[in-house]
Amino acid sequence: MPGSQQQERPTIQVPPACDLTLGMECVDKSTPGVSVWRMWAHERFANPAGVMQGGFIAAFVDSSMGAATITYAGRKVISSNTNLSLSFLRAALIGSELVCTARVVSGGQAILFVEAEVVDDAGRLVAKGQSTYYLRPR
Repeated sequence: MPGSQQQERPTIQVPPACDLTLGMECVDKSTPGVSVWRMWAHERFANPAGVMQGGFIAAFVDSSMGAATITYAGRKVISSNTNLSLSFLRAALIGSELVCTARVVSGGQAILFVEAEVVDDAGRLVAKGQSTYYLRPR
């Protein structure tokens, strides 16, 4: 309408398809360089032994660490994982809730070093990971 001001629409951030597929949810990214995510160990992710297959945990850790790099560097960058090292310390039981906390531990303007821990709903450490991320301008 002439003379009326256009209302600004709020920005809605839609999670990437990979996060939606795995049922991952970011529950906290309020601290720069830290992100906390939640995911259920659903039966569709079970391996033949009846526990969560490790590749799904790796994807969970990667998404969590990638988000931590963005909260550290700001949305002005594209963050790319250059390597991922993950140690599985206990089985993730089907039906359990997993929480991943990822933190940037060091870095500069182009490279960040990130660590993550995954715990189950009983507070037991399931996996620990570390990665290096390369940052480039958006």
